[in-house]
Amino acid sequence: MPPNTRADLVSAAARLLDAGGPAAVTLRAVAKAVGVSHNAPYKHFRHKEELLAAVASRELARPADAPLEIGGDPVARLRRLAQGYVEWAIRHPERFRLTFGSWTSSSEELAQTATAARGRFVAAVTEAQASGQLPPGDPERITALILALAHGAADLALGGHLARDGKGHADPGDLLDDLFALLVRPG
Repeated sequence: MPPNTRADLVSAAARLLDAGGPAAVTLRAVAKAVGVSHNAPYKHFRHKEELLAAVASRELARPADAPLEIGGDPVARLRRLAQGYVEWAIRHPERFRLTFGSWTSSSEELAQTATAARGRFVAAVTEAQASGQLPPGDPERITALILALAHGAADLALGGHLARDGKGHADPGDLLDDLFALLVRPG
């Protein structure tokens, strides 16, 4: 299989991001990490922010790569999506901050991937509502509620402001469980 230089550059950028934050990601450092010329990244990315947008896009697409079991409980699938989001944020804090941080330029790739990622959550909420397990209402708002709690809890935990044996007496997963206990209607 031929090498995919663009994908290799994005992977190298993610590793550099993990190790040293956005400042550690330069097109030159990424080229060196992949073993290509310092000009090679410019064949795929006009500038650093475009490369970082590709990293964020790849991160948002990852849940689509992990198949959810077909059939079964729609709330359990939705809970797995939300828990997976939190686990990813805790495991990759720099990727989490990058993906949901401010962007100074637009990226069509990132916009499309973000729309698809949110769509997966909305579809899971809609399915759980159709099963009667979640209350009726705007599935976008219920999705926003779940994602806001997941995002906020992950951010608090990363900042040292939420821990099962400390502040909040819960970890992010515990708070998601609490939210689902409040939302889910008994069957």
